[in-house]
Amino acid sequence: MAAVRACVFDAYGTIFDVNSAVRRHAEQIGAEADALSKVWRSKNLEYTWVRSLMRRYVDFWSCTTDSLDFALNLHGLGERSELRGLLLDAYRTLAPYAEVRGVLQDLHSRGIRTAILSNGTADMLRAAADSAGLGDLDLPLLSVDPAGIYKPDPAVYQLAVDFLGVGAGEISFQSSNAWDIAGARAFGFRTVWINRTRQPDEYGLRGAVPELSSLVELPQELS
Repeated sequence: MAAVRACVFDAYGTIFDVNSAVRRHAEQIGAEADALSKVWRSKNLEYTWVRSLMRRYVDFWSCTTDSLDFALNLHGLGERSELRGLLLDAYRTLAPYAEVRGVLQDLHSRGIRTAILSNGTADMLRAAADSAGLGDLDLPLLSVDPAGIYKPDPAVYQLAVDFLGVGAGEISFQSSNAWDIAGARAFGFRTVWINRTRQPDEYGLRGAVPELSSLVELPQELS
């Protein structure tokens, strides 16, 4: 098997904590905070899949705002425009997981190239990376926008191959989303499932791909 020459990471849920936006304003939201965060996330993904299937692409910021509006309305908070603004601002500056910077630096020191491949727009990814203190790492931020379709369409994963100029089998792809790992694996990437929330097996991944509880163990996994 060819050596890993590059590590490509999903952004939302893998590098950046998608629940940190709501957590930041949980006191203003009240008892519905956790439920609102879950609905926002699930609807955000649903809107990408449905629009991909309909071949009616709109960018991820539009999906993010639309899904937040749904979540706020579902929980009786749709009239609170100030809360909507706070949450959208917070989504642009999501907190990174604590181990991210150290892992990226470790991989760089080993000569392994790194990049993010995400549904997010270029502006969203740059804002998140800068606020997370990753802006100095020269980390390529690859958005699905040029493909005009969302993960797990193969055209998205091809963006990383084209940018990095290496074969799919020389790329290790990391995501916390089982559906994303399944799509990347079908495309031909080597994959590592970052199962942060201990989800049950999906798509026959368990036992077939490495499964880690965080990115901390990734450099060792790739050794």
